[in-house]
Amino acid sequence: MSAKTPSQGEEAVGQPGINRREFLTYAWGVAMGLLAAEGGAATYFFLLPRFRAGEFGGKFQLGPTSSLPPPGTLPPVLSTAGKYWLVHTEVGVKALYQVCTHLGCLYKWSESNQRFECPCHGSKFTAEGDYIEGPAPRSLDQFVVEIVQDGVVVATTQETEDAIVPPAVRGTPWALSAQVVVDTGRRILGKPAAKSPARRAG
Repeated sequence: MSAKTPSQGEEAVGQPGINRREFLTYAWGVAMGLLAAEGGAATYFFLLPRFRAGEFGGKFQLGPTSSLPPPGTLPPVLSTAGKYWLVHTEVGVKALYQVCTHLGCLYKWSESNQRFECPCHGSKFTAEGDYIEGPAPRSLDQFVVEIVQDGVVVATTQETEDAIVPPAVRGTPWALSAQVVVDTGRRILGKPAAKSPARRAG
């Protein structure tokens, strides 16, 4: 007696593959997944902030390193558009965020005391942004400064556990030819007041 063979249109038991209904279910699921992914990506890129160069939140091209004031020059240079104070220290270039780390007031440069002072609650900071005294919980925040040569970033602001290290200019191969860029879209929080080298006890 011969075994029964499936007639045309019938599916043999154990035959590999999927039927039409399963295929349509999988295809529908894949299509909906792709649609959701595309919608999510479009929403994400739509909500991303986009800033033009030269406006707060974007990058500020300051020109060649040779145009910087000599290290230690005071008072620091204020950029009202970028909301930062540019300070050329003996170590490197800093861009100090113009907002006090206590309650967000705009601190000012005190010519008589050669330091930054907040008019709201009396917090005080050195010309390099280090906390001295007052209710502020940390030293001044900084924006990332980049030294760019031929389109390549050769030095940038670095954060360590105890300090924010500015990019050096003096004694480097790019001391005269590279460009200085302040990225106001990248802010580094100041270190806690207790770690400030200028902190006054009591």
